[in-house]
Amino acid sequence: MSLAAELEAALMKEGGPLISGDLLIRSLGYPSRHAFRKAVEQKTLPVEIFEIPRRRGKYALARDIARWL
Repeated sequence: MSLAAELEAALMKEGGPLISGDLLIRSLGYPSRHAFRKAVEQKTLPVEIFEIPRRRGKYALARDIARWL
């Protein structure tokens, strides 16, 4: 099993296929919500994030995060 597959499995176990909130922030290595928000504003995030209509927050796919890591 490749490292990316192992990381994806760990992320899926902890948060499912869609990662959001504190797990998203931690997984991407940001020290705080403020730092994450700043990266969103500056469009410097290492993975694609998206919003879901009528839901709060930002989301990323566990697969994308694992590949980036």
